Amino acid sequence: MAEGRGKGAGKGMRWWVLPLVVLVVWGLARGGKDDGGEPSAGPSATPSPSASSPSAPGHGQDDPDGGGKSGSSSARRSDDPARYAPQVRKYAAAAGVSPRLVMAILYNEAYKPHDPELERSWQRMKPDAAFGIANMHRAAFEATRRGRDFADRRWDELPDDRDLAIEAAAWHLHDLAAQLGDRRGGGLNKNELLALGYNAGASNMLAFARGASPGSQAASYLDKLRGNWDKAAEALDR
Repeated sequence: MAEGRGKGAGKGMRWWVLPLVVLVVWGLARGGKDDGGEPSAGPSATPSPSASSPSAPGHGQDDPDGGGKSGSSSARRSDDPARYAPQVRKYAAAAGVSPRLVMAILYNEAYKPHDPELERSWQRMKPDAAFGIANMHRAAFEATRRGRDFADRRWDELPDDRDLAIEAAAWHLHDLAAQLGDRRGGGLNKNELLALGYNAGASNMLAFARGASPGSQAASYLDKLRGNWDKAAEALDR
C-alpha cells in the first residue's frame, strides 16, 4: 500500500537512499550469510517479496509450498506472488472482491523485499512504513480487522504471516468498495478505483471517482496495475 510515501524530488531521493542503507545494515547484521549458511552475494542477494511462506489455517505451521510462517531458508527464497493464488482465491471470495484485483495488487506491491527482518529494520527507520506482502499501513489494518475473523491479530504479525496479509488486503478492498458504491468517474472502472483507494486512501479514491485526475504517484500505480492485470489472471489460472 503506497499511501504515505514521499513526494517531490528530495523525498524521492531519500526513499531510494534509506532502503539501501537498511539493506547494507541488514546484510552486515546477518554476517554475510543467508539462512542456509551459504555466503551471500551482498545487498543485491536480499530476498525479494514473499520471503516467508503464507500461513496455514493455524497461522503458524511450516509449509514450504505455501503454508505457515517459517524461518527456514526455503521460506525466504525469492517468490512470485502467483505462489499465493490459493490464498488469493480463498480470501477474495470471502470478502466478495475480485481475486484478479487482489493478485494484481500483490504484483504492484512486489517492488521491495518482504523479508520480515528487513521490513522491521526499515520500519525502525521509517515508523509509518507498511508491513507484509500487501504493504498495509497500521491504520488501514486496524480499521479493517474490526469485527473480522482476524480481529485478534496484530499489524506487526503481517511480515511473518502471508495468509493474514492477503486476508487483510482483501477485506480492506471490500471496505473500500462499500465506500465507493456506484460512483464512477474519470474513465476509471471499479477495480481501478479500488486499487487507487488501496494505494492513496479512500478520500482520494472518492475524489478520483468524482473526476479528479490522479497525481503522478497514483497514476504510476494505476499504470502498474494495468500492466500486471493479465499477469494476475495467468497466476490465478495456474
